[in-house]
Amino acid sequence: MTRTAAAPPTRRRELALLDPPGLYDPAPNGYSHVASVAGAGRWVFVAGQGGETLDGRLSPAFRAQVRQALANLLTALSAAGAAPADVVKLTVLVVDHDQARLRIFGEELARAFGGHRPACTLIPVPRLALDGMLFEIDAVAAPAGAAG
Repeated sequence: MTRTAAAPPTRRRELALLDPPGLYDPAPNGYSHVASVAGAGRWVFVAGQGGETLDGRLSPAFRAQVRQALANLLTALSAAGAAPADVVKLTVLVVDHDQARLRIFGEELARAFGGHRPACTLIPVPRLALDGMLFEIDAVAAPAGAAG
């Protein structure tokens, strides 16, 4: 008996790439801060956010970079209509990772996200894209009630 699969229904997909005001221009580095996809549901993908201020400056202090990176992440999420509670997955890159840096990250994440604790992968790395960069975080969010 031969089975023929029915063609899957065509789904309309909308892709928006965003570089929100309040974050530096990532175009020279070849990426966007946020990708938002609408279809059967809506997903928001935020590119790795470092501790750069709007003018591209990095503090030499790990905690300050983590705090700024999380602020940048919240800015990017907000620009895509998402909130910290919509984040389902984080990926964190830490230069010279140790227990002290893990504790700082945990404290700053709780400060930024409250009690919301999405899935998270922390990857120790020897260096990041920019000289002096110690921390980077990206996110995947599924905004509540956002269907395509």
